[in-house]
Amino acid sequence: MNDTILLVGHGSREVAGNHDILVFADKWRTRHFDWRIEVCFIEHADVLLEAGLDAAALNSARVLVVPLILNAAGHVQEDIPNAIEAARQRHPQVLFHATKHLGMNLTILEVLQKRVRTALRELDMPDPQTTGIILLGRGSSEANANAEVAKMARWLFEKNEFDLVDVAFTGITWPRIETVVQRHAREGMTQIIVLPLYLFTGVLTERIQQQMVRIKKSWPLIAFALGSPIGSDEGILDLLDQRVSENEVSEKRSFSGD
Repeated sequence: MNDTILLVGHGSREVAGNHDILVFADKWRTRHFDWRIEVCFIEHADVLLEAGLDAAALNSARVLVVPLILNAAGHVQEDIPNAIEAARQRHPQVLFHATKHLGMNLTILEVLQKRVRTALRELDMPDPQTTGIILLGRGSSEANANAEVAKMARWLFEKNEFDLVDVAFTGITWPRIETVVQRHAREGMTQIIVLPLYLFTGVLTERIQQQMVRIKKSWPLIAFALGSPIGSDEGILDLLDQRVSENEVSEKRSFSGD
C-alpha cells in the first residue's frame, strides 16, 4: 500500500518556529528513509491543513495524520478531525486515519527531567529544598488540557525532591508566571527553574524570554534558570514512532474484527 504520513504542527507567526518543525521532520525522515513524511500546519504557515491533506492524498492509498501537539484542546478535538472528514469527501479513494496527539505521558516527563538536570547544573547544583520549579504551559480554554499540564507538574514533584513545583500559563488562563514567582519568593526559594512546556520556538517562547528579563530585575536575589523547548529531544521522535506503531496495531485489530 502506498502510504503518506502527514505531520501536523501548530504553526507560529514566528518564522523560526515553523522552520524548527521542518527541521524536526527532516530528523524523523532520517529514522525512516522509506516513509513518505509530509508536513503541514494548523495556522500561521504557508501549507495549512486542507492543502496538506490534499497534497498527502496525491498518489497515496492511505494518509496517516500525526498531530505534533502536546495538548488535546480544540485543534486536536475539532480542527484536525473536521479537516480529515472534509478530505475524505474530496478524496473518497484514499483512507484517512489519525494517530493520537503526543499527550502528557512518561516520555514527556523524562524529557522534562533532562531539562531539570541541565538547569540544576546551570545553577551549580542547588539545594532542592530552596529550589522551585515552574512548569509553564501555553494555556487553554479547555479545562482538561490545563489539567494535563498540572498532572505533569505533580509527576515532577513526585519524581524529585523540590519543595515547590507549580504551574503557570502564558495566556488564556491563570496563574501567570509573575504571580507564581511571587509565591516562590514568599516561600523562601532562592533558585527557580522555569520549564516551558513547548515543543518549538515561537511568539510565546519569545514572550517568555522577555518576561524572564523583567522577572530577574524584579527579584535580583533569586537565581533563575530557563529551560528550552523540548521538541529537539530524541524522546519526541520516539513518541511519534510509538504513535504510528499504535495506529498500525489498532488497524490490524479492526481488520481482524477483534
